[in-house]
Amino acid sequence: MTALVWVLVVAIVVLAAFVVAGLVLGARALRRLQESRAADQESREQTLHAAKAKVDDANAKAASVRAEVAAAKAEATAARAEARRVLESAHEEADTILEHAHRQAESDAEQVRAAARRSGEREVALLNTTVKEQAAEVERRAARIDERERLHADEVERLVERERRLAAMDADLTAREAALSTREGELAEAEDNHRRELERIAGLTADQARAELIEGLEGQAKREAAILIRDIEADAKHTADTRARHIVVDAIQRIASEQTAESVVSVLHLPSDEMKGRIIGREGRNIRAFESTTGVNLIIDDTPEAVLLSCFDPVRREVGRLTLEKLVLDGRIHPHRIEEVFESAKNEVDRLCERAAEDALVDVGITDIHPELATLLGRLRYRTSYGQNVLKHLVETAHIGGIMAAELGLDVPTIKRSAFLHDIGKALTHEVEGSHALIGADLARKYGESDDVVHAIEAHHNEVQPQTVEAVLTQAADACSGGRPGARRESLEAYVNRLERIEEIAGGKPGVDKVFAMQAGREIRVMVRPEDVDDIAAAVLARDVAKQIEEELTYPGQIRVTVVRESRVTELAR
Repeated sequence: MTALVWVLVVAIVVLAAFVVAGLVLGARALRRLQESRAADQESREQTLHAAKAKVDDANAKAASVRAEVAAAKAEATAARAEARRVLESAHEEADTILEHAHRQAESDAEQVRAAARRSGEREVALLNTTVKEQAAEVERRAARIDERERLHADEVERLVERERRLAAMDADLTAREAALSTREGELAEAEDNHRRELERIAGLTADQARAELIEGLEGQAKREAAILIRDIEADAKHTADTRARHIVVDAIQRIASEQTAESVVSVLHLPSDEMKGRIIGREGRNIRAFESTTGVNLIIDDTPEAVLLSCFDPVRREVGRLTLEKLVLDGRIHPHRIEEVFESAKNEVDRLCERAAEDALVDVGITDIHPELATLLGRLRYRTSYGQNVLKHLVETAHIGGIMAAELGLDVPTIKRSAFLHDIGKALTHEVEGSHALIGADLARKYGESDDVVHAIEAHHNEVQPQTVEAVLTQAADACSGGRPGARRESLEAYVNRLERIEEIAGGKPGVDKVFAMQAGREIRVMVRPEDVDDIAAAVLARDVAKQIEEELTYPGQIRVTVVRESRVTELAR
């Protein structure tokens, strides 16, 4: 075979391969075309079925609508028939009512005519009776006029007779006046002679005698007045003491409030001692952050499962206590968390203070008060004085003042307001220099309180002399609340020192045998030797001891000094 033949063979093979490949590709394309046509045919059939279903649904809905329209038409026909029936029955009923109304109107008109006829007859009879009575009255009046004319004539005759008698008496009086004038001249001359004779006998003129008489009467009057004044003062003092004692005792008995003693240290109990290390933190980081954030000293000692918080500001101490309590409960203690919890505790304490102020105002019965004053009152919830809660002290003082004002017939709301606000300055004593009474008066004046309330606040500790009854009663209520037994407390050391000093003051006086401090230092009994101290010296001794105690000691309430002088004589019968 030649090369040409091989070329032809190769060409034929290649051409055959191309033909086969074309056939295969054509068969594949035809298959895909058939498949696409089948898919289109199936989708068209599905669309057709869906359209038929929708048409069937539409036909069914149209049939139901036609049925509803037919039913509505039937109901409309029935409604029109019912309306015609109701209208006919209404017409019939209206005719019946009109006919009944006509009959009723005719009967009412007949009754009215009969009543009018009877009323007219009664009026005529009444008029006839009235005319007859008036005629009788005219006759009686004419008879009375005739009687009066007769009495008038008799009176004229009596007056003429009296004038004649008066003329005779006038002449008699004239004669008597002349005789009396002559007698008065004779008496005056005799009196002058008698006075000159008395002056000659007594050796005094009339003016000197009058002066001596007046001087004697004046001295006697002064003695009687002094005796009367002494009796009145004694009676008034006894009555006033009894009345005041009754008012104060009644006020204190009616105020039975509990007292809780608080200090400048708060104790927080921990779930375990391991929590102390977490509170301290690495190299003391947590405790330093806590103290710098809250301003409260944290004392961690050997006390098991407890730490101490110390701060002079009770509100700040309470915020620190709540902060530490929340941190312990949460378990996450680090500087950033301390700041977050501190803000939360601060807001909670502010809410507690506001609630406490609102409760106190409601308890006292005060509604119109400046919001700033209410906020300051809430801060007193954590303030104490000798262990007595200041806010409770204000409430108690207001009640006592109101009771005493009611007993005395005074202005109860003003006195209760003065007593309730008298220690408001204690809320700022850590921030403002000066006495809490003057600070409170400035606050009350700033926030619109009345002059009487401001004066009572500034005068309740005598920085300003009390000038009103409100100020005096505020002082009395404050003393009753703070000085009653159990209201306040002091440290044991100060208490013992005060009792010892009281006994030393009384024991250092001459003639004193024994001294006993009683009733928690509110009364001191001094036993004296009767041969060295008499009754007058006992009274002087009691006054001197009381004066020295007032000058040297500071104490709540008052201290009674009782001097006992007892004489005993003993003999033996053998």
